[in-house]
Amino acid sequence: MKIICIGRNYARHAAELQNEVPQEPVIFLKPETALLANGQPLAIPTFTQDLHYECELVVRVGKSGKNIAAADALQYIDALTLGIDFTARDVQEKLKQKSLPWELAKAFDGSAAVGDFRKSDGFPELADVRFQLFKNGAAVQNGHTADMLFPIPEIIAFVSRYFTLLPGDLLFTGTPEGVGPVQSGDILKGVLEEKEVLKVLIS
Repeated sequence: MKIICIGRNYARHAAELQNEVPQEPVIFLKPETALLANGQPLAIPTFTQDLHYECELVVRVGKSGKNIAAADALQYIDALTLGIDFTARDVQEKLKQKSLPWELAKAFDGSAAVGDFRKSDGFPELADVRFQLFKNGAAVQNGHTADMLFPIPEIIAFVSRYFTLLPGDLLFTGTPEGVGPVQSGDILKGVLEEKEVLKVLIS
């Protein structure tokens, strides 16, 4: 099982981190050991002093595919949920300054929180899906797939040029603006189309 993540897929998020808007999807990977099941706590790693949340719509692949056409991409989606791409922002900044890969900042154990999945046929229009992240009861991120720089079918088509997609693979589709730090005791809740699907306690 692969966890394939899309970076900078919302223009306002790219702007809030002072990054350029990409011309094609920015891709990075997380290992299976990064998975954090819904409801499980996350202990802040000792190697970071600035752990951030990044809430994202997550797509689960339902069947194998390679070189998938964007027009056919929706046939390969099995279910949707929300996830949090936890990022050690201080570590990431040091890596970016040296033009090094981001994995030390984004692929550590527990860095990919994943909520409860909902079947994709419950979302007839993937270009019109809304989600929110709440931190200690206050809304901190509001996402709408219409704001994606690269829509979900384009993401699947692009990724499948390089990686064969297999059943159970997860695609983190990028985070909207509003990312920020967490500290011990924080409670994060993700709401997908008005239904809570994700909860993480920072311990």
